[in-house]
Amino acid sequence: MPAVQAGVPEVLCGSLDARVRWVHVSDSPRVAGLLDGGELLLSTGAGWPGDEAGLIEFAGSLAAASVAGVVLELGTRFAVVPPAFTAACRRHDLALVCLDREVKFVALTEAVHRRIIAAQLEALQQRQHLHELFAGLGLQGAPVEVVVRETARVLGASVVLENLAHEVVAMSSPLTDEAEVLDGWPMRARRLEAGDGADDGWHRVPVEARGTRWGALVAGPGSAHAVGRLTVLEQAATALALGRLADGGEGWEPRSRRLLVEALVGHAYARPADLSARLESVGFPVRGRVLHALVSVGAQSVSDAVDRLSQGSAAALGAIIDGEGIVLLSLPADVALDEATLRMLPGAASGGAVAVGAASASLEELLASLPGVRSLAPRVPAGTVRRVDDRPLARLVSALGSDHRLQEHSERMLAPLIRHDEERGRDLLMVLAALLAHPGNRSVAAAASHLSRSVFYQRLTLIGDLLDADLDDGETLAALHVALAARGPSGR
Repeated sequence: MPAVQAGVPEVLCGSLDARVRWVHVSDSPRVAGLLDGGELLLSTGAGWPGDEAGLIEFAGSLAAASVAGVVLELGTRFAVVPPAFTAACRRHDLALVCLDREVKFVALTEAVHRRIIAAQLEALQQRQHLHELFAGLGLQGAPVEVVVRETARVLGASVVLENLAHEVVAMSSPLTDEAEVLDGWPMRARRLEAGDGADDGWHRVPVEARGTRWGALVAGPGSAHAVGRLTVLEQAATALALGRLADGGEGWEPRSRRLLVEALVGHAYARPADLSARLESVGFPVRGRVLHALVSVGAQSVSDAVDRLSQGSAAALGAIIDGEGIVLLSLPADVALDEATLRMLPGAASGGAVAVGAASASLEELLASLPGVRSLAPRVPAGTVRRVDDRPLARLVSALGSDHRLQEHSERMLAPLIRHDEERGRDLLMVLAALLAHPGNRSVAAAASHLSRSVFYQRLTLIGDLLDADLDDGETLAALHVALAARGPSGR
């Protein structure tokens, strides 16, 4: 500060990291008894002891009073700082600064106190703002991911909400990759729970209310906050506890896992590594495993299937998305997806239809296989479980799904039927799908389309006329099959 620089200061010893709570001016040798700790003592040394023993004792009393440091102005009592006093301050790691020129102590105290009071006022304002923010989120029943995201924004640091099993419920990492934060999370979480880690910049507070604890809120390293990082976490934890009391008993995990599956299906993660780390953090192992995507059309719930599949070394996640029951299954590398397991799939036991994706050795392969499974699912007969591996065309169309030429082929071939169905409310696309599903048995195809044979044959004649195509020609049927498959789940 200019008021200090005018005195040509020199740091003689001690740490300058001590926090200055206040500035006090005194030449009394008994000043230590008047201090509360954290003060920066300004003095000319006029009343200080003149002997070495007295100076050593005086330095010890200041250190015992936890002063932040001592600034001694030379020229009034001492021409130089007494070596005994310097040595004593060094032993106590007490900051000692000398001023070679006269300084207006009043100017220095005014400047420092103004800064301290301004910081205290800012802290009060920040505390009020935080109270309003988190109290509002708690009373509004904001989802946990919103509370976690706001906490991360306020702290400018990664924030993780975990349950009692150290599984990650929600996280927000504005400045750091999620994979970096979550790598080895259970071990880090247990270390923080044991009280080891605050020195590394990590802080952890429990989320609890009325004697019940549900988990903990953890913040990674970040810059200091005006009200203190722990205070921010405690306010956020209170909001989460209020939300948990008001959630009606659903708990965090079902919603968290549903959002995770939705993020995977919707490609909401920019980096597969982040998604992989997030899956691992909820107990769904990815590395060194065999992964499958399972899709059931019309499923009302997948929770029972997920519970049945998550046995032993297997793990499953699931959610209902756009009317489809989507389940992700993780198996050890040496375990195959057998028929007994397939019978546990959502809807399989109740007459539903289930499509099973090919075995994937990585998350990237699983993501690439999912469109093909979703494309196949609506075509699986009721009460049947069918693997994508058994449907090579669906697998091929899925692999080429992003090729614009495939979409152009689909639109060009099916445009007359689409236009006819839209204008007249007919079901030509459905009839064509039934024919392609049972190309060798039109009686079965008619039954699958829920039409009488005569009406079904009339529809086929109309389709042939509109397309100007021979529906008995194998190459034509193959081209139509590709075109219909390319429309995807939303196009049917």
